[in-house]
Amino acid sequence: MCGFVGLVNTDGSPAESRLLERMASVIHYRGPDEEGQFSDGPVGFFHKRLSIIDLSTGRQPMTFDGCTIVLNGEIYNYIELRNELKNKGHKFRTSSDTEVVLHLYKEYGDRFINDLNGMFAFIIYDKKNQRLLIARDHFGIKPLYWYQDKHKIIFGSEIKAILNHPEVLAGYNIKGLYEYLTFQFILGEATLFNNIKKVLPGHYMTINLLNNKISCVEYWEPDFKIDRYHTEEYYIVKLGEILDQTISQQLRSDVPVGSYLSGGLDSSFVTIMSACKYSGQFKSFTGAFPEEPGFSELEYAREAARVANSQLYEVFPTEKEFIDLLPGLIWHLDEPVAGPGVFPQYIVSKLASEHVKVVLGGQGGDEIFGGYARYLVAYLEQALKGAINESNEEKEHIVSLQSVLPNLPILKAYTPMIKDFWKQEVFEPMDKRYFRLINRLGSTAEFLNSDFLKGYDEQEIYENFSVLFNHPDTSSYFNKMTRFDMTASLPALLQVEDRVSMAVSVESRVPLLDRRIVDLISHMPAGMKFKGGEMKYLFKRTIKDVIPRKIFNRKEKMGFPVPLHLWAKNNAKNFILDTLLSKSARERNIINSKYVEDLIASERPFGRGLWGILCLELWFQQFIDNN
Repeated sequence: MCGFVGLVNTDGSPAESRLLERMASVIHYRGPDEEGQFSDGPVGFFHKRLSIIDLSTGRQPMTFDGCTIVLNGEIYNYIELRNELKNKGHKFRTSSDTEVVLHLYKEYGDRFINDLNGMFAFIIYDKKNQRLLIARDHFGIKPLYWYQDKHKIIFGSEIKAILNHPEVLAGYNIKGLYEYLTFQFILGEATLFNNIKKVLPGHYMTINLLNNKISCVEYWEPDFKIDRYHTEEYYIVKLGEILDQTISQQLRSDVPVGSYLSGGLDSSFVTIMSACKYSGQFKSFTGAFPEEPGFSELEYAREAARVANSQLYEVFPTEKEFIDLLPGLIWHLDEPVAGPGVFPQYIVSKLASEHVKVVLGGQGGDEIFGGYARYLVAYLEQALKGAINESNEEKEHIVSLQSVLPNLPILKAYTPMIKDFWKQEVFEPMDKRYFRLINRLGSTAEFLNSDFLKGYDEQEIYENFSVLFNHPDTSSYFNKMTRFDMTASLPALLQVEDRVSMAVSVESRVPLLDRRIVDLISHMPAGMKFKGGEMKYLFKRTIKDVIPRKIFNRKEKMGFPVPLHLWAKNNAKNFILDTLLSKSARERNIINSKYVEDLIASERPFGRGLWGILCLELWFQQFIDNN
């Protein structure tokens, strides 16, 4: 795990070493072990390394046969790929995965990228052919951003590194801001910053340095063409085999490895399987809030650790830490995305950094296997609609009203969400209903300035959402929902995963995000994945002999909730008021300052309205006001 910057001066001026070092200095925590730089005329790189594999000879930038690379991430199948290359006559100077990528490029050209199994963002400079190849992994686990003007193109592992170039100013993207308020993430390649874009997951770019022409290629996307030949038993066996392989591969490391353990299904599975395969005492890390019973999964985390025979380290994030650390966390995030779970995730990562250098987690399981309660809420409405109208919008019997009934108790904690969802537009088309399920502006619109909201075009945002949601390969509601979440909202969660771990110089790995798993699961009939409306049906059947009954039979789903509704009425209230009623916040005219106290008072358990606005204002103060 590392961080880097890349610079191409398209006006032909040389890439200055001191400038590259300056840009990279702001992300030193991503790679405090080693640093290196490379310049060749208008092209320059600076790399910060966190040493995980090949501690002695894996330094970057790395050059082989006229090609130079900077890479952030891990290639988990690098040993298998290296053996394949050795059989073709390639000779290696190091035992690093980075050198394998260079040899793959020399052997196969750009098409090698889809053979990589891992998390990665890299740039390869091919001097002979005067081109750059820039790539990001299948899911966007590792970040990569870019900026272009008339004179230069800049790449960075984090946005703040690009902003550290003296000619790049931090201006905000108003359309991105409206999308953030809607989803708490931004669709597509845009960011909250003007002129700074993401390299999209599953994509690579090329730059022809002779004419500065940029091309973009999508090399992978989840494929939902349904395979109706194989049985449920086949998928269970096949998934079990891949899960076993990916855990083994992601334990490869020359430094100590541990796991995040929330007590949920995904992290419990990853911990138990990893501990079983790990040579030595396996360590796990968890956090909880003692304020309310509904904000702690500690009993489940302890049970999973007991079964895994893993040493469990526990931490209890406090309200004072929230107040003290949140502004700095927003700076680390670059953009205020996802939910308040970023705070406890950071605290747990900090704890982990005291004991290990690599941590495995369960991120991605909800999107791949269908673990969000909103999927069940959506299908409950579909089942009612079908029963009343004697219709089936999907042309395939996935969930009936009768089959979904046994799984409804899991929605007990989601009663407020269901009430809001059914207030209007009941039985409208699937895309409109899911848009309403994930639209977070409703809980905060009344607290925003009316003049600011005049520029909010919900129809435009809905249409952009609809294009992604109604992918031509997805006919079933379940596949539409999970595909959208996998390609649109998951990258925002992975941004949090990356930043909170990198902030404390820890590498976070996500074994469930193996493209072989997604390639398998996406081909399954939706009715097999979401049988009777049971969340994670196939995943649960696959791991039922691994997970203890206490965790396997859980009805409630918690995530990593923060008792912000309680803190906002106690010591954190002054911090929130000082932030939202500051002079800069008032002059921004985004928040209606008259109703800030009402916003605080109306925050409910597990709510995200207050969080969304608070983090947005802190982001403005950190990046825009300070420029």
